[in-house]
Amino acid sequence: MAPLNRLRGRWSLPALVIVVALVGATVVWTRQGDEPPPVSTRDAVIDVPESPGSDRTVQIDTTLYLPERTPAPAVLLPHGFGGSKASVTAQATELAQRGFVVLAWSARGFGRSTGQIALNSLDHEVADARELLDWLASREEVERDGGGDPRVGVTGGSYGGALALSLAGVDPRVDTIAPVITYNDLAQALLPNSGRADGVDASTPASGAFAANGVFKRSWAGIFFSAGLSGADATNPGQEASEPGQEDDDDQGLGGAAAAAPQPPATAPDDVRPTGPVTGACGRFQADVCAAYTEVATTGRAGPQTLEVLRRASPSAVTDKITQPTLIVQGEQDTLFGLDQADANARQIAANGAKVKVVWYAGGHDGGSPGPELRGQIADWLAFHLSGEGEDPGTDFEYTVVGAFRSSGSPSLRNVVAPAYPGVAGSEPVRRVDVPLTGREQLVVNPAGGNPAAVSSLPGLGSVLSRSSSLSSRLSLDLPGQTAVFQSEPQTGQTLLTGSSTVRLRVAAVPGQPVPPEGAVLFAKLYDADANGVRVLPGSAVAPVRVSNLPADGTPVEVTVTLPGAVRPVESDHRFQLVVSTTDQAYANASQPAAYRVSLASPALSVPVVPGVNATSDVPTGALWGIGIVLIASGIAAVVAWFRRRLAADVDPELADVPLVIEDLTKSYPGGLVAVRDLSFRVEHGQVLGLLGPNGAGKTTTLRMLMGLIRPSGGGIRVFGHKVHPGAPVLSRIGSFVEGSGFLPHLSGAANLELYWAATGRPAEQAHVEEALEIAGLGNAVHRRVRTYSQGMRQRLAIAQAMLGLPDLLVLDEPTNGLDPPQIHQMREVLRRYAAAGRTVLVSSHLLAEVEQTCTHVVVMHKGTLVAAGPVEEIATGSGEASFRVDRPEEAASVLRGLFGVHEVHVDGEQVHASLNGTPRASALEALVAAGVAVDQAGPRRRLEDAFLELVGE
Repeated sequence: MAPLNRLRGRWSLPALVIVVALVGATVVWTRQGDEPPPVSTRDAVIDVPESPGSDRTVQIDTTLYLPERTPAPAVLLPHGFGGSKASVTAQATELAQRGFVVLAWSARGFGRSTGQIALNSLDHEVADARELLDWLASREEVERDGGGDPRVGVTGGSYGGALALSLAGVDPRVDTIAPVITYNDLAQALLPNSGRADGVDASTPASGAFAANGVFKRSWAGIFFSAGLSGADATNPGQEASEPGQEDDDDQGLGGAAAAAPQPPATAPDDVRPTGPVTGACGRFQADVCAAYTEVATTGRAGPQTLEVLRRASPSAVTDKITQPTLIVQGEQDTLFGLDQADANARQIAANGAKVKVVWYAGGHDGGSPGPELRGQIADWLAFHLSGEGEDPGTDFEYTVVGAFRSSGSPSLRNVVAPAYPGVAGSEPVRRVDVPLTGREQLVVNPAGGNPAAVSSLPGLGSVLSRSSSLSSRLSLDLPGQTAVFQSEPQTGQTLLTGSSTVRLRVAAVPGQPVPPEGAVLFAKLYDADANGVRVLPGSAVAPVRVSNLPADGTPVEVTVTLPGAVRPVESDHRFQLVVSTTDQAYANASQPAAYRVSLASPALSVPVVPGVNATSDVPTGALWGIGIVLIASGIAAVVAWFRRRLAADVDPELADVPLVIEDLTKSYPGGLVAVRDLSFRVEHGQVLGLLGPNGAGKTTTLRMLMGLIRPSGGGIRVFGHKVHPGAPVLSRIGSFVEGSGFLPHLSGAANLELYWAATGRPAEQAHVEEALEIAGLGNAVHRRVRTYSQGMRQRLAIAQAMLGLPDLLVLDEPTNGLDPPQIHQMREVLRRYAAAGRTVLVSSHLLAEVEQTCTHVVVMHKGTLVAAGPVEEIATGSGEASFRVDRPEEAASVLRGLFGVHEVHVDGEQVHASLNGTPRASALEALVAAGVAVDQAGPRRRLEDAFLELVGE
């Protein structure tokens, strides 16, 4: 029984119940996670034709992942650009553990596969994938729908996602696809132009001649071309190759964004070292791809041959033939392939009558690959459409909203689900809200050479900033003289931007200034600006606009601009801010100097809004059991705690009117440390009590026990007769300011007080805010933002917060810290006024002179014990020594010596000092006046500081 008794002494019954419940929940939770099923692999090199009709072959390096049970449906898993089959090892293993046969391979020109890169050309990489389908159909481990027809799905990220789309468009043997963070039209993705001078809806990417008039996305294109030259990962430039099986599960899933592992030519392991031929300046690219890049990189424009190369490498060439169920996953933080590319894929495939589901998540090439939950959702899609397992995923539309709240460095996320993707066949059209913008016509200048350039994103550093998308969204920089700014009024409620906003602009050349033959190049971006002017660029994205045929005489041209797709909750008091710039460092800027006038052709910013409901993830049954046990245990603990509180209720009616009584209070800690020992004192109405003592005296420990923050080891504290313990209702009658208060700097003092009182859950009419403010003396400053307050004003606001509800007992810890002498004087008046109303103030302070002037009573502690308590005057005078300044010192000394009990009288100039020995100083003063002695000053001979130092032995 002895161990049990010791345990009871250290733990309360509710705590024991909760601990037992948590242990049980942990057991239930951990038992649910069985070991994943084993996965075996088979490597093979498969020969495919170098090109249609060619006798030459290319060797494709593959790995087949086999689940525990076969035959099973198959999944083709291509990698991202610059990667290899090793880049998707983790995702391939996950899918095999789910029961799929998975085939991963290195695309031609990557890893150990031979051949040259043709950018997912229909005649090359897509044809290679068809050969792989033939090979899968010959494997006995793979289920088949018929002769030469394997049951197969395709998923992959970025470069691999585009392959999934194109393969589905040319080979009906594909049963379902799940492309991730990929493109629809490579020409529009790399040479975007978001403007329409003819009023045509710009909700889908342009192609053909219009793309030829686009603005070259120089930074991203250069990164990818470099990856094709060297084998480095296009989305993680400068990183070394990952060895098989060493990829991070969170970063390598699906082969997109951070998923593509790089392979430096000289240092890559044998199984991922590129073996494709390197031919001069073209590296491992085909000659036509190299020529296309050279053209756009040197001229900024795409000719017919370049457009044809990009068209053959784009899923848009075959999306009109895709009828398979399609899950489209796109990132909201992606300056390479924006939400517009997923929008085009969804609309074009849905127009064929195919089943289409769209998911936008808080990631992308600039924000990271899908995490485990989203990868599981992709696997669920494949499982249902390949083997009928699980529930039908449906065709609803899901998107992720990134909130402002952050926990452990990560932003809060919530998923919103709408019934269907807006605007596709059979669904409701996009709902739009018009937000009025204001701003005069503004002159913007394009500098010679397009330098310096504004910054909207940092292409290629997405993986570095992927864990802080909010950081990357704040890195934008607009240069003066190059930008026109238009903004809305503060929003009166939250507007959830979901998609691409549109705005109509008017652009005019400046008469007399040259107009570049290629037209004006502008960049538009939409910020979320808070009340303090802090701006966030959602998705870090910018919309380039080329305005061709701009009249040199200054006649304006109207253009409709489609801004980048984004998801952003624009909160109340925030503004939409439209910025139009002449440069952006991620694009090929116009090199000729020029000037333009930019204005609003229409004040309406058309903002898309997609209503939906918040969704929660499915929770495993085992987890539900664990949560249920914890909730039941918590309920039992609450009931037990309620009964314990009722049993522990201790009221002394004789002390019901006494603000504070401390009796034999003791607090000890393990190891023999005693912070407070047998402390006893009493505080009455109207007193201002100073709690004094050197560091380590036990003052803070005493205050913490008084506030119910810690339990005493012995003795007790009563406030108005009620015994104090953690959670005691009587604590509501105490106002406190202990060790500083925190305020929200962007709010006014009054707003901070209102929020604080609302958090207490007590009625607003009980706050007595006006009375507290009047006593604290803040005046009109209470309506200013706290960030503008001086230290003294912050202290007074903290005192006002402690005074809310006009508590009967006010406890303050070092209220004059950081105040200058005038502010200290004001604080002294605040405390006196509060106590004058019949309430009680307890002050802990190191400023002895200030305590002497402010407090009526003091308690002196030293090494946890009480050394003195009483009125300030009595403590200061100690043995009763007094000093009198008089006109006739010798005669005064004679009078004092004649008083009963007075001794040790001596004269010091005009002052006479005497030990009154219990005789009231008022009686001595009366005797002097009666003897005709004029008294100019009378008081104790010692100061409180002298008494304090004597009491603590220093």
